[in-house]
Amino acid sequence: SFHFFVLWCQAQGENHPSPNFNQYVRTQGAVTDQLSRRQVRVYQLYSRTSGKHVQIHGKRVTATAEDGNLYRLFVETDTFGSRVRIRGAESGRYLCMNRKGKLVGKPNGRSKDCIFTEIVLENNYTAFQNAKYEGWYVAFTRKGRPMKASRTRENQREVHFIKRLHTGLPPFPNTDQSKPFEFIRFPSTRRAKRNRKIT
Repeated sequence: SFHFFVLWCQAQGENHPSPNFNQYVRTQGAVTDQLSRRQVRVYQLYSRTSGKHVQIHGKRVTATAEDGNLYRLFVETDTFGSRVRIRGAESGRYLCMNRKGKLVGKPNGRSKDCIFTEIVLENNYTAFQNAKYEGWYVAFTRKGRPMKASRTRENQREVHFIKRLHTGLPPFPNTDQSKPFEFIRFPSTRRAKRNRKIT
């Protein structure tokens, strides 16, 4: 009968555990999706300790750039999760971390040591943890020199950054430089009084 069929379906469902969605999200976030559309954001990373911005100049990576520096950063969203690649706009090199925990600029950012997990902290700062070396963060000293990642922790000031929009020239070629706003004065538009006819 139909009642027996419903009971049989329920029994079959109990024998198979429901899928763990949280585990699925973590798994998909850890694997690069080559078919997903890559998003590119342009902003500067302001270091909390040095008071300057991160720049990639050749193989060197420092946090000594002034606001609007040419060596600003392109941040490429890499996967379904919060994984990102960070590329210097002028140098074209990617921010990477070697096995010694040193930050370097590489021409190719496909390897896992060039992928970072973007973590928004409770104090509204952002930290970047390397995907290959778990627990190692991007960090800079007060002088803007990169710190050894093996000595970093999430609660340290040296790993805290603020994402700021770039204030210099537009990041894309063949675009006009933004012009300042101009206030244009228009003549007053008072209504003219109608002349009353004298009768």
